[in-house]
Amino acid sequence: MSKSSLRILAVLLTVAIIVVIFAGLDGLPREVKAQIAAERKEFTAAQQQLKADRDEVSGDLTKEAALFSALPSARGYTDRLTRAERWLGAASTDLEQLAKLEKQNRKRDKEEAERLISHAKQTRTAAVADADVVRKDAAHWIELKQHLPQEAQDMERDYKALHSVDLAALATAIQKAESDWPAKKGDLDSRLASARDLVSRGDQAWNSTADARRAAAANEYTKVDFATLFPAADTLKTSATELPKQAEQLKTLSGQLYQSWDKILEDMEVRGSGGNKSYDQKIKTVTTQLSDATGKSSTATSDDKWVDVSKAQYEAQEKNLGMAIEHKPAGKYDTESEKTAQPAGLAYIAPYGQSNQYGHWEGSGGNSFWVFYGQYALMRDLLFHRDYRPYGRYEYEQYYTYRTRNQTYYGSDPQTQAPKYGTSGTATQQQYSSSTFAKGGGFKDSKYASKAGGYRDSNYATPAAKDPNADHSPRKFGAGSSPQPQATPQAPRSYRPAPTPYRPSAPRSPGRSFGSPRRR
Repeated sequence: MSKSSLRILAVLLTVAIIVVIFAGLDGLPREVKAQIAAERKEFTAAQQQLKADRDEVSGDLTKEAALFSALPSARGYTDRLTRAERWLGAASTDLEQLAKLEKQNRKRDKEEAERLISHAKQTRTAAVADADVVRKDAAHWIELKQHLPQEAQDMERDYKALHSVDLAALATAIQKAESDWPAKKGDLDSRLASARDLVSRGDQAWNSTADARRAAAANEYTKVDFATLFPAADTLKTSATELPKQAEQLKTLSGQLYQSWDKILEDMEVRGSGGNKSYDQKIKTVTTQLSDATGKSSTATSDDKWVDVSKAQYEAQEKNLGMAIEHKPAGKYDTESEKTAQPAGLAYIAPYGQSNQYGHWEGSGGNSFWVFYGQYALMRDLLFHRDYRPYGRYEYEQYYTYRTRNQTYYGSDPQTQAPKYGTSGTATQQQYSSSTFAKGGGFKDSKYASKAGGYRDSNYATPAAKDPNADHSPRKFGAGSSPQPQATPQAPRSYRPAPTPYRPSAPRSPGRSFGSPRRR
């Protein structure tokens, strides 16, 4: 072969290779072709499944004509199966269009192919699901017919369970709650009416099937009115299942009206470094149980827990150390809690010039300040970190203005004009100076931050504490004056996730109850 012929052959080969390459680049992507093949396979399986379901249901309708003619749901079987076939037909049309695109093999058809694949999958899935529902419903009724005596026993069991719920006692408790908290009367009445309606419908289902139940118990299915029996059985089962739930919810809700609780952010800590940080909050839940709306007697309890929180939750509350980050007043449900952070305890104070079950305003030397009644002394100490300093009218009215706007009130220190409450607050930094947050340098330049020298520069330090040359070793007070022995190291703190949503937990020990001292 001459050199010129070889050159021509080389050019032709090169052109052919380029054509093949560009033909491949212009075709449908490989993954799209794979999806088309997969959908075609699923469609074939769906055709077989739909045919099997139709054959099974048709056989059931023929063999149990008397049963299904009495059942309202069975009247729609044929229409639903026909609809399923139409959906599968739509999927078939999509596959035909996909076959054309696959044959043309053009890259620009990628989006259209993906749209057709998605639509074919949706209609195929809907067709199979609808046919399967029909098949299961038919099988369900046949199963019930085959176990008629058991169905009669189940109805009797559900009827007895329905009447084992003591709605009379519950109604008495609700009547008291409505008297104490009239604002909740409409909601509680509606819920109680719904519970009573379940009993009424269950009784009607039971009474209307006396003859059918007797025939079912004797397994005489030719005498059973299936159209009455089976729907009534479903009604009884639903009522027997739902009534205890609704009754328990009513009991819980009416009980919540007699509780107030506050979640106070007692401490914070960030552990780890880099991407392995974990965020923890110490939440103190103060719960006050009232005997009635007057609050003449109460029991206060508290529970402290360290909980793991997300970074976002930690940062959202980072400014609110020492504050009530959630408050639920008496007369409200737990779901109605207030989630705007506020200085702990201020929510229990009445507007100026008024009193409530918790206390009253007193005047002295031209000034007015809030006084808690004696029965709420423990609640007051728990809420105010055992450092309650009576609030005056001016500060309370500032707080009240912020609260009505659903804004957080941080107050103002009259001496420094700095915030008084929250993480940056002067009162908080004093009260929580021994917290993990403070010891970790959380207060930074605050005089209450943990640093070498302790509180020598603090206004609250003793003269000896300010002397750097004094003996600052721990002291043992009482008999003797020898230094205290070093404490045994505590076990590492265990952490556990916060519940969602966090709710007050049961107290670790019984709270203290207070009587009804005479109000001033």
